Amino acid sequence: MAEPQVCDWMHEGVIVCAPDTPLPQVAETMKAHAISALVVVDAAGLALGVISRTDLANSGFVQPYMRHWRGMTASHLMTSPVISVRADASLAEALDLLRTRKIHRLVVTEPVPGGGEKPIGILSLTDVVRHLTSEGGSAPLPTPPPMGCAGREPATRVRARTTARSGDD
Repeated sequence: MAEPQVCDWMHEGVIVCAPDTPLPQVAETMKAHAISALVVVDAAGLALGVISRTDLANSGFVQPYMRHWRGMTASHLMTSPVISVRADASLAEALDLLRTRKIHRLVVTEPVPGGGEKPIGILSLTDVVRHLTSEGGSAPLPTPPPMGCAGREPATRVRARTTARSGDD
């Protein structure tokens, strides 16, 4: 069996916004499409960054305080540069990138002649979980390199909790 590639597990299509998109419009677009992030693109459609619900939440602004968003745009809060992967990259490589960068999604891109990356899809942790559960848990998940703690060998077993709680604790 061939090693899975990003294109096998990603979802195609990307919902985008411009860098000068006002934050209320960014939030409304996410809500309207039931998504958690937008890819920020320039006028040529090349990926510049990503703005997520987490970026909006971490900014300290929530719905009741949207008046404070006046004048703020996607470029103020987006994560840039884009952390991306090619569609033909191995899934193991993509998962390792998600893990090491501690992010929830990768923008899947294709190179553009003259430079830059055009977004063509997204590979998110949600996609990975959805794919695994649709395969009945039988889909092989590539194993990323182990990350030990301060040079120690990573744990290979987790002990299950076997003590039952009683009602008189």
